[in-house]
Amino acid sequence: MSSYHDRSSSWTFLTHHARVLLEIARDPEARLRDIAARIGITERAVQGIVSDLHETGYLTREREGRRNHYSLNLDQRFRYPTEADLPVRLLIEMFTQHDLARGDSVGSSRHPGS
Repeated sequence: MSSYHDRSSSWTFLTHHARVLLEIARDPEARLRDIAARIGITERAVQGIVSDLHETGYLTREREGRRNHYSLNLDQRFRYPTEADLPVRLLIEMFTQHDLARGDSVGSSRHPGS
C-alpha cells in the first residue's frame, strides 16, 4: 500500500505554464534551457509554453543579441472562468514576495512588467 507522501508527490498546484511564467518573472533574460532545468521539464516543452504565453499576451519577447529579453503583461487576466477577473500580477507578486522573504535573489526586482 502506498503512503500519502507517495501519492501527493505526483502532482502540484501550479501548472508548467505558471511555473515558466514565474521563472521569467524571476529572471527576464533566462535561457529556455535554464528554465527547463529549474522546472524539471524539457527545453522543447518550455519553448512551447513560452510560445503559448506569447500568443495569449502574457509576455513579449525582444531579441537582444543572441538572447531574448522577456517582459510580462501583469495586467493580463487568468484564463480559467472562475479567476478571469483577476490579473496574473497576483500570482507573480505572491511568489516574488515569497522569494524576497527567503532572501533569494529575484530577477523580478528588475520590474518584470517593464
